Amino acid sequence: MGKKSNGLNAGKKLFLRRKKARWQNQWYKRRMLKLKEKADPLKGSSQAKAIVLEKIQLEAKQPNSAMRKAVKCQLIKNGRQVKAFVPGYNAIKLINEHDEIIIESIGGTKGRAKGDIPGVRWQVIKVNDQSLNALARGKIEKGRR
Repeated sequence: MGKKSNGLNAGKKLFLRRKKARWQNQWYKRRMLKLKEKADPLKGSSQAKAIVLEKIQLEAKQPNSAMRKAVKCQLIKNGRQVKAFVPGYNAIKLINEHDEIIIESIGGTKGRAKGDIPGVRWQVIKVNDQSLNALARGKIEKGRR
């Protein structure tokens, strides 16, 4: 590769050179081609509504040995099915099938799974428009729907 242009009128050449070189950066490429939004079930939004299909238990990864409570749910916006972790002691008992829940990212690195729950990227934050945290703590009663 030759030397960079550095004359008086070299601006355009430097600009085009940089533009071409940026495509070697994986984060630039992902952002420009909108790869995250295309692959993401939530299509780039931070939260989404879903309907609970079934309650499931997932085995924690080694060296932990626990049954993590989760739900299989279907997103309302595009019909995709995802698994969402249910945080909190006995919180799974407050969720029933066909309940409307709101899920958000669990906050793992690069949008991946977090902790010892394999392949789960989402967590439940609301059940039938009531905070799951408040329900689990007993601050509010579950509304009849």
